[in-house]
Amino acid sequence: MHPVTGSRASVPAKGRAVPRLSADRGRTPPRMPAARPPIRSRADAETVALLHRAARVLIEEVPRLADRIVALMKEREPAYRSPSLDPHEVWREVHDSLSNNVRSLVHPKETRESARSCAWRIGTDRAAQGFPLDALLHAYRIGCTVVWEQLLETASKEDPLGAQSLVHVAADVWNFVDEHCTLVATAYQEVERQLSWHRENRYRIIVAALLDGTARVSDFPEAEEALGLPEQGRYAVVALEDTDASSRAPHPATVGAGLRTVWHTAEGTAHAIVLLGDDGAEHLVRGLEVPPGARAGVSPAVSGLAAVNTARRLADTALRTRPAAGQAALLDERYPEALVVSCPDLGSALADRMLGPVLALESADRELLLTTLAAWLDGGGSARRAGELLFCHRNTVLNRLRRYEQLTGRCLDHPREVMELSLALSAHRLLTP
Repeated sequence: MHPVTGSRASVPAKGRAVPRLSADRGRTPPRMPAARPPIRSRADAETVALLHRAARVLIEEVPRLADRIVALMKEREPAYRSPSLDPHEVWREVHDSLSNNVRSLVHPKETRESARSCAWRIGTDRAAQGFPLDALLHAYRIGCTVVWEQLLETASKEDPLGAQSLVHVAADVWNFVDEHCTLVATAYQEVERQLSWHRENRYRIIVAALLDGTARVSDFPEAEEALGLPEQGRYAVVALEDTDASSRAPHPATVGAGLRTVWHTAEGTAHAIVLLGDDGAEHLVRGLEVPPGARAGVSPAVSGLAAVNTARRLADTALRTRPAAGQAALLDERYPEALVVSCPDLGSALADRMLGPVLALESADRELLLTTLAAWLDGGGSARRAGELLFCHRNTVLNRLRRYEQLTGRCLDHPREVMELSLALSAHRLLTP
């Protein structure tokens, strides 16, 4: 009764052999559930005997019935007309399934498990091939209808009046059909679930390998196929720090439209590999929507999948420059801060050298001088612009700058010392707990 699909080798597989990167080289076959307790038939002994005699005749007719069912499957179900199906294999599997199930009508106790195993195998194999489940079940119903019609025709030839009583075993036959259709569907869904898990796991492992630098050159074609990221593309990486990131990966819509993006989340930080196309990382930052309360770092553009690990480290560095909540830091715009956080020991030493006497002042005086120095640097070394930022007169700014010079012995007329002061202020802001 069970029509089936084509050969294992001839149908493109949805669940191909698992790649090296995925660390999974196969799937565990799902276990067939135990049989349900048989339902007691309401048919009398005479009717059951007639059914058995008709079924015995059909056992001899299995090859002819297989021909008819295969023809009907191709006529009524488009999936069976695929040129990728091996017609000889289709016929063989229909024949085997028919033989199992027709015999089970005659000897239900002895053959029930072999018939159930056949149905289960059909479901698992077709799921592994990616054959449509609805097409499989449709073909199954075609085969069941043919067998039932043939049973009625055979019984009518032997006993026209008695054949009418077969209506009393119809429920038994269709309960059998229902059980086996359910087996096919359950097996299919179990394998589909396993394959889906393998695909997702494979995806996660490939992305992680690109980000942490463990992917080899020989892995790049597989990464291109699985992720849709060309080996020689231009990429940037986004590092997103979020207290909620461990339980949810940011949705790809976080990144600007039109950019191919894959995410990987671990330990509170999510990373996105972004295919830039012809645009630079600046275009990515403009379209990046950082969740409220989160911070992001964005690497410069790099060339090729081999450089994604470098981009990830640069994105992490950009993130450590502590952008404001809800904002993204582009490394190309934060190299001084990136230098400080990349070598915190040197940054702390520089802050102590340039700001030590200031940091020793009382809290109010300390913050006043630090704020003034930062405003003066932000104003391009102009006391007037610094005064506008601080809402005070330029002479007040100049007095505070002279006080800094007196405390530290530094001279703000020297470009080198101005550069060191700028780095020292960044180090104090970024490295002070």
